Amino acid sequence: MIVQLEHLDEADERLADYTRLTDVALRRRLETERGLYMAESTKVITRAVAAGHAPRSFLMAPRHWEQMRPVIAAASGCGGRDDGGDIPVFIAPEELLESITGFHLHRGALAAMNRPALAGVTELLAGARGGAGARRIAVLEDLVDHTNVGAVFRSAAALGVDAVLVTPHCADPLYRRSVRVSMGTVFQVPWTRIDRWPALDELHVGGWTVAALALTGDSLGLDEFSASPACRDPEGRVAVVLGTEGDGLSRHTIAASDAVVRIPMAGGVDSLNVAAAAAVAFWELRVRP
Repeated sequence: MIVQLEHLDEADERLADYTRLTDVALRRRLETERGLYMAESTKVITRAVAAGHAPRSFLMAPRHWEQMRPVIAAASGCGGRDDGGDIPVFIAPEELLESITGFHLHRGALAAMNRPALAGVTELLAGARGGAGARRIAVLEDLVDHTNVGAVFRSAAALGVDAVLVTPHCADPLYRRSVRVSMGTVFQVPWTRIDRWPALDELHVGGWTVAALALTGDSLGLDEFSASPACRDPEGRVAVVLGTEGDGLSRHTIAASDAVVRIPMAGGVDSLNVAAAAAVAFWELRVRP
């Protein structure tokens, strides 16, 4: 149903999903408690809807209504209706939107989406590639920057990574900034959160070669590792583990991995930002025809 907003009603619980979006600590807690995440921009909402995620409501300025109509009609629970059916579609002047959310909404629209249930690790990896099973995966150990998480997902989608696993303390891939930076690719790359870490047993039992991206005295160059039988076998399974922005991978993770891999550097530079390093590693370790 279309709801025309003329002013902010603090008592309107339907708008509670959208208030104080710039308060990161608050949103982390509330979005988890309410089982929701925020999709920002027409492109991101379109990808979320295409992935089958169900909206709780939409929020937009009048000038974006026409563009959003087919997306709303396609969304789960809207009954094919471009007014959202029983799902509220809030339309308000841009200055009112800014007072609700705390920032200037210039990317088209927002949608409060219901969080889908996460699959178990074994189920997720077996179901990747349309049921053919994953061959390349990334494991994100305790990344705390939502921008980096989103950038890693975008590279994963573009460079042939079949699934992503995130550790218990890793930033939320469905946080608004992660989703936006990923350009909605968090909806197309299968992912789940690992219950405990470090715990590589499940990957080893599944036949995965686990490569820790880290700087150690005995690390292999990325090109050397990519020439190994595990990487050259078209059916080989390789997991790339990427560490937190400050300290990198934990020593326990490095010790439990099958190989420690470094990206050769020039110009006196010792390492890359984790998002850039992920893109380089994904490209080099892609499955070759």
